[in-house]
Amino acid sequence: MLHGIDVSAYQSSAYDTDGLSFVFVKATEGRSYVNPKLAAQTKRGRDAGLVVGFYHFLWPGDLTAQAEYFVAHAPEKAGDILAVDWETTGDGTHASNAEKDAFIRRVKALRPHYRVILYTNRNYWLTVDKTSYAGDGLWIADYVTAGEPRIKATWRFHQYASDPHDKNVANFATKEALKEWAGDA
Repeated sequence: MLHGIDVSAYQSSAYDTDGLSFVFVKATEGRSYVNPKLAAQTKRGRDAGLVVGFYHFLWPGDLTAQAEYFVAHAPEKAGDILAVDWETTGDGTHASNAEKDAFIRRVKALRPHYRVILYTNRNYWLTVDKTSYAGDGLWIADYVTAGEPRIKATWRFHQYASDPHDKNVANFATKEALKEWAGDA
């Protein structure tokens, strides 16, 4: 399994890349927030030769505008991965299943040559999700042993810890296999 992290404005732009194969960087949220460290965190991952992904924190409402906002701000390089972060918002709401599915489909239409995946936690996957639609793959958060999330669904990435960064593993045998899947062979 490959190791990686995800970062947002809460983490340093000089994060440690030793032993990592990939990084997911928060790009946007809703229709008005852009991570102020997006460029620097992206550069750090690219300079270290990591597979880089970007995620959008999804809010309910106007999915087309959110998808367009995300792709307008997420860097665009062959082999990048795009993800939607589907969980409870700061005001206690969440996008519906239909909104989550529509967002993924819209991003796929806007960037047809990119992998678009769903990030969600185990509780959402088991109790909120009713469609099991995860685009090109599931990135599941479940804080248990790395690579052993407590779900039956096939997953691509597993977030298993959050200290000092969100730590993840990817279900690929090699970094080259991940790069090939992501479209940067």
